[in-house]
Formats: sequence, structure tokens, C-alpha cells
Amino acid sequence: MRELFLIIAGASYGFLAAAGVFTVLAAVGLVPRFASKTHTAGKVILYEEAVIFGTISGAILSIFSRYCRFGAWWQGMFPDAQRLLCIIGGSWQAIFGLFAGMFVGCLALAIAEMLDSIPILARRISFRHGIGLAVLSMAAGKLCGSLIYFLTEFHRTAA
Repeated sequence: MRELFLIIAGASYGFLAAAGVFTVLAAVGLVPRFASKTHTAGKVILYEEAVIFGTISGAILSIFSRYCRFGAWWQGMFPDAQRLLCIIGGSWQAIFGLFAGMFVGCLALAIAEMLDSIPILARRISFRHGIGLAVLSMAAGKLCGSLIYFLTEFHRTAA
């Protein structure tokens, strides 16, 4: 019974985190912006599916990393191909790093553009005093959460 509860709770937290990722991407309008900049608006659904696939793949690879060691599998199947494995691994890291860097850069720019809309929202809802304090509070909460996460080494307890 306890294991069933843990499975349901873990899956629920995972779905909640994934929903948060997709909400941020939808809120900043990253995918439609990419489609409009590349003049491929007809392929927005394909782009959104690629983002979902990438997020799910990343979650699976990070959660089940013990079972997703493709390099060890390759080395076991072809023990004499160590040099080829290093070339393939280095190339894969370079390609992944390029695309991950582009994604993070575009996401940071989209979030920065979204931050420009905070003063507009504040004027519309008549929130005149304390906007700086509200933004500072959000940043402080994020900082505290990160410090607790890394200082207690909570990230090591999952493995």
C-alpha cells in the first residue's frame, strides 16, 4: 500500500513539474515565436510535439539514468571500438550543447521580454507600490529553494 502511494505521489509531482515547464514555455510564447521567426508557422504542432518529446525524454533519462547508459552498452557490445565511441560521444555532446545553449538563450530572452510586461500589468491592476518588493521576493524565494536543495544535497538522495 505504501509503495502504491509513493508511486502515485511521485507521478503526480512529476506531472506537476512537467506542467510547470510547459506553462512557462506557453506563457512566454517561445514555440510560436520560433515558428514566426523561421517562417514555418504551419509546423507549430510539430515544434510543440518536439518540445514535449524532449522534456519527456530528458525526464526519463534523468530518472532512470542507471538503465540508460548507452556508452556502457556500446562498449560491452564492441569492446574494440573505444576510439569510435569517444568520437561519437564527443560529437553528440557538441550537438546537444549547441541546441541546449540555443534553447536556454532563447528562453532567457523570452522571459526577459515577459518581464517588460510586468510594469504594464501593474498599471492595469493599479498595483502602484511594492512591485520591486514583489519581484525581489520571488527572486529571494527561488534563491532560498536552490540553496536548500543543494546545501542539503537533496539532489543526491534520488539515486
